[in-house]
Order: sequence, then structure tokens, then C-alpha cells
Amino acid sequence: MGGKKRTRVYFLMIIPAFIGFVVLYIAPTAMSFMYSLTNWSVYNPEIRFVGLQNFQKIFTDAKTVAALKHSVKYAFMITIVQNVLAIILAVLLNRKSRVVNFVKSLTFLPAVLSIMVVGYLFQYIMTSADGGLLNMIITFFGGKPVNWLGDEKIALYSVLITQVWQWTGWSMVIYVANLKSIDGALYEAADIDGANGIQKFLRVTLPLLYPAVSFNVLMSLIGGMKMFDAVFVMTKGGPGYATETIMTTLIREGFNSGRTAYACAFAVIFFIVVFIFSQTLTYFFNKWEEAIQS
Repeated sequence: MGGKKRTRVYFLMIIPAFIGFVVLYIAPTAMSFMYSLTNWSVYNPEIRFVGLQNFQKIFTDAKTVAALKHSVKYAFMITIVQNVLAIILAVLLNRKSRVVNFVKSLTFLPAVLSIMVVGYLFQYIMTSADGGLLNMIITFFGGKPVNWLGDEKIALYSVLITQVWQWTGWSMVIYVANLKSIDGALYEAADIDGANGIQKFLRVTLPLLYPAVSFNVLMSLIGGMKMFDAVFVMTKGGPGYATETIMTTLIREGFNSGRTAYACAFAVIFFIVVFIFSQTLTYFFNKWEEAIQS
């Protein structure tokens, strides 16, 4: 097959995926940007241009401002906690043993479950009602029941715990795979130089975990910013709006309240925030890679 013919075949194979990408992603994104500058809603039959009014309303609305803060806070917390725990587990379980393989499987198992299933499960475990499993354990040992999902000071952290439990094993598997690719000769050289366990981790293991760290941190941050399922199942954004996130607010305003243009403006802000965070992380990870290679 000639070069030009091969190129045409590749091009024809790419066209369906490209069309789907344009129709399902590029076009809706462009429409969101466009509608965010209008008054479009189910209550306004005539669409007219309103400029930046929707964006101004967002930053003067206590609920939407709280949702932005909660999403950013949640994303950073789950990224740090999940990846620190995953790295520790990966280093401890990076060996060949039936027991270790069983523990790996057990740790990874929650990631197989649906987020909705995990949400309903922990809603039962953390409920403040008489049948709440966690409070039953606390009272059995003489403690006082805790309103895990009804106290605005700890509700967001309660949701965070469920997601750390679910996704730490998923990150751990990626770190384990990266650890397997590290040349054992590097650890032998470190032993000859008299390095202890902590020094080997900081000077050998951690720098060479760059590929897994960059992937996991980026995915954790974006996933945290998009959190919706667990919050919707466990708290519905409450109590008050203590656990409102960008996605719960977006769904409520766009579908429940019918304020479509307002929701589009919020989606634009969400896009910009995620873009800035992802680009910033990518910049620092590229610098880290350059430092390792040099």
C-alpha cells in the first residue's frame, strides 16, 4: 500500500471518531460559552444577549461561591490524602506473596463498585439514626454519636472519607506498576552507599515514581472537581449548602431551577478553573521531569 493511500485510509478511519468528538464535546462546549452570555431559561421564550450578568450573579450568590470553594477544597484534599496513602500502600505491598496479592485485591475492590452504591452504603453506615453502624460502634465503646452527614462542619469530610476509601486502591495499583519498572540495581547501589530506607525512598523511589504521580495527581484533582455522585446520594448538597459542589449546583440550576444560561455560565467557570489547575500541574510536573533527567 502506497504512502498516500495509507494516509487516506488512516484519515477515513479517524473521521467517525472526529465527528463524534466535535458533535458531543466541541459543539456543546461552544454552545455553553455562547448561552452563558444570554438570558436563556425555561421561563424566557425569547433569548437575548445579557453580557456578563450571569457571571456577576454567580459571584454574588452565596450558594455558588460556597460550591466553588467546596469543590476546590475537596479536590485538593482528596488528591493529597488519596495519593499519600496510595504511595505508602504501594511501597509496603511491592513484593511477591500470596498474602500481599490478597491485600492488594482487597484494597482495589472498592474501585470496582459504583460510586452510587458506595454512597448509599456509607449513607447507611454514617446515618445518625439508631441503626447507624458507625455510631453503634462508637456508642459501644462509650463514645457519643456523631451526626456525620448532618453536621455542616464535618459533612464534607465524611463524603471525602468514602471517596478516599473507594479510590486509594485504584491509585495504589498504578503506583505498584510503576515500582515494578524501577531497576533493582539502583537500590543495590544505594545500599552500597549506606542509604537507609527513608533515604532510598526519597532519593530513588519517589523521583522515579514521576509518571505515576503525575497521572494520579492530575486524575485525582480533576475527579475531585467533578464530584457529584457521592454528594448527591449522601447529602444532596446539605446540610444547608455545606456540601454543595460545582456539579451539584450546576445540575440544580440547569435542570431543577430551569436557569439554563446561569448554569452554562457556571459550567464556563468550571471549565476555566479545571483548565488553570491542570495546566499549572502539568507545568510543575514537566519541571520535575526535567530535573530528574538532568
